[in-house]
Amino acid sequence: MNLTRISKKMSYLLRHCTDPLLVDLNGGWADVDAVIAQLRIRYPAFTRRELEQIVAEDEKGRYSFDAKGRRIRANQGHSIPGVRVDMEAPVPPELLYHGTASRFLPQILQQGLRPMSRQFVHISPDPETALKVGERHGKPVVLCVEARRFVEDGYKLLRSANGVWQAEEVPPEYLRLL
Repeated sequence: MNLTRISKKMSYLLRHCTDPLLVDLNGGWADVDAVIAQLRIRYPAFTRRELEQIVAEDEKGRYSFDAKGRRIRANQGHSIPGVRVDMEAPVPPELLYHGTASRFLPQILQQGLRPMSRQFVHISPDPETALKVGERHGKPVVLCVEARRFVEDGYKLLRSANGVWQAEEVPPEYLRLL
């Protein structure tokens, strides 16, 4: 069973599926049994054990179970209108990082970072992670985000359960090339 392929399908279901019977807008939670049933349509042998394995082994910590293990959610990356996942707002480090493809750089330096089809811009805690993100989109570049100054100037910066920082947007004056 290809758990990577199943994880990608699960990511789609939990982040982008607009079926209100699957994902609750309050926190982005989905019933575990409903998610398993959806995944069994394509992968009939899929079980809760494989679901738990995907969650436990996901290197980016994309998923969380609720305290009782009855619900599951993606920790960030939602495009479903209205989904709000609780996040903390700690004091950020001086710098955070955003990885992208070089072809997007002129537009970003002019307009800043925008969430595009998602709710938030994702910002990495370290340059290595940002580089990996940028590599998924083409020739990578890493931008430094002046996170502390951004927050001091009144913008909101949140951190998801898996450590990804997020903002509604980041104006260009808070960005520079690494």
